[in-house]
Amino acid sequence: MKYLVNFTLRLLVKLALKGYFRKIIVDGKENIPQNVPIILVANHQNALIDPLLLATHTTLNPYFLTRASVFKKSFVAKMLNFIRMLPVYRVRDGFATIQQNQGTFDQTYEVLRKNGTVIIFAEGSHSLIRNLRPLSKGFTRMAFGLKEKYPETHPVILPVALDFSAHKRSGSRVRLTFGKAISVDMPPSKSGLLTKSVERALKGLVVEIPEETYEQDLARLIQNNVDLTCRAEVKLFLENGVVPNPVSEDTGLKNKLMKIFHFPLYWLWLWKKPSVQDPVFSSTWKFMIGFVLAPFYYLFLSWMAMDTSLGSWALTFLIMAWISLISNKNPQE
Repeated sequence: MKYLVNFTLRLLVKLALKGYFRKIIVDGKENIPQNVPIILVANHQNALIDPLLLATHTTLNPYFLTRASVFKKSFVAKMLNFIRMLPVYRVRDGFATIQQNQGTFDQTYEVLRKNGTVIIFAEGSHSLIRNLRPLSKGFTRMAFGLKEKYPETHPVILPVALDFSAHKRSGSRVRLTFGKAISVDMPPSKSGLLTKSVERALKGLVVEIPEETYEQDLARLIQNNVDLTCRAEVKLFLENGVVPNPVSEDTGLKNKLMKIFHFPLYWLWLWKKPSVQDPVFSSTWKFMIGFVLAPFYYLFLSWMAMDTSLGSWALTFLIMAWISLISNKNPQE
């Protein structure tokens, strides 16, 4: 039953993500190994959207390490555990809680022993800044802990980059780029070398914009229609001013139409928006509002179309809502 619920939920979320984003690009799928324990290390720019994309656009069926603060309520904790999320305690959660991480690591060892996958966002927090931030060492502890407990296992680290054309907007593009797997074939005393290898691999995948001129360069990239999800094209423009494959310009009209024909959902977001203190969660809230309430909205319009005097109007509104959702397109950041 748990497997069936997970499979159904992943399918529904994948369909919803395809409706939320204009385009989801997956590069490097051939780099995903088979029948080995995989510790997937990713950058973290878009709150809950990041794990949802990774869970639905591979066949890995992964578990996730998630900050422990979201597990405070017992009901929420049970639900998160049901969808394969495991708590990670940080210093900010209190020194007394750190020792509870051992229980989480023990669970990941059992997942990995069976050639499963665990995803860890090794930057330790999320940020809208497009550059890779320093990595924590949790994934090395997990890898070497697994080898110590189950010496017969051969875990690998799989780096993956997530890059967005517009973090906070629907109708945008996102790219998942899988790098080559890194074997954990050194002793624990060389954990620093493993961390550097993974960090170097991720730096070669994630879009990078020089920190000292970040705002100016980002503005130039957007003005010249450079694909902000493509590391190679961003690098080419910043170094040579060349744009080989400019993304199409858009005024945002299609997005405005989507808001008009989904106005109850859009109004709900406008009501919620002032209370969203962390802008990184903007897309998460927009997506969740649509994922949970859009089916009811469409059912309501369908009922009106079939069983009220406003049938023709409601049917037209329903069709336009679907068309505007499919064609939703937003300019870059």
